[in-house]
Amino acid sequence: MNSFGAVDKRQGMSDKLRIGLIGAGKFGGYHANKLDAHPSVNFSGIFDVSLSASTALSEKHGVEYFKQFDDLVDVSDALIVASPASYHGVYALRALEAGQNLLIEKPLATTLKDAKKIVEITEKKNLVVQVGHQERFVGRAIGLDKVPEKPILIKAERLNPYSPRGTDTSVTMDLMTHDIDLVLWLMGEPPESVRGAGRKIKSDTHDHVVAELSFSRGKAFLEASRDAPVGHREFEITYPSGTVTIDLNAKSLVNQTPFKLNRYFGESPQAKDSLAAGLDEFVSAIKEQRAPFISARDGLMAVDIATKVDTFSPVAAHYALAE
Repeated sequence: MNSFGAVDKRQGMSDKLRIGLIGAGKFGGYHANKLDAHPSVNFSGIFDVSLSASTALSEKHGVEYFKQFDDLVDVSDALIVASPASYHGVYALRALEAGQNLLIEKPLATTLKDAKKIVEITEKKNLVVQVGHQERFVGRAIGLDKVPEKPILIKAERLNPYSPRGTDTSVTMDLMTHDIDLVLWLMGEPPESVRGAGRKIKSDTHDHVVAELSFSRGKAFLEASRDAPVGHREFEITYPSGTVTIDLNAKSLVNQTPFKLNRYFGESPQAKDSLAAGLDEFVSAIKEQRAPFISARDGLMAVDIATKVDTFSPVAAHYALAE
């Protein structure tokens, strides 16, 4: 291995990266499809504590399933962690100690302690760790990274109908984390203060959360729910020069700024298949021996803010941010 854990071709290894998958559930299935189709990847196998899920997914893709985590590590150059969120930290830390490059689905971890440890080991061992905050690829397809101004106000709504998937952690960690990462990316700085409020509806963790993030020159108001009647994902950015409203479900936007943005971003490969774009980025970062677009430290910042929102949130019937 070289810096950032890149495979050294001079050592006689294949040009293709051997990438294994941790997690054979719904999202594991999505990642398996991308691994199977990627021209620079040898899909090295699957590990999941559920033997039936591992067997079904391995048969679909014609790869081996492993009953032991370490056996998958032994045949892989890198791993994708797509287990339930509450196990991200556990598997990521084991894999990092074994010297594996990782693509970790969001959130990086569900505890700040595990997230900090992941960053510490990643940087100490010069490994590539990328986090699955896929909406950044959508933002890049729109051209938000080229806007010459910083936002003064961001409003985000991410509302989904109820599903038991993801309820091992709060809706803050499960859904709002996407918008937290987008806000941090666009603002380019951590917030000066964080407030939040949440309530449990059908789960043991918060199902509906609102948050307010205050920055040196702006604010962000975020709402996330996994108990909405219909799905709705809207991201509104107000710059000094005007407002951009993005419908992330319909992949459309209204641009009231003077900046040239891609109104047809839904046709861009990065937005049309952000999961595939994420895998492309991960493979390139390993081969080019560089940090990925969405780093472990980026993931840590999102976990830090989500933790603050959840810590602030009162579990009560009354649900509103104090004026």
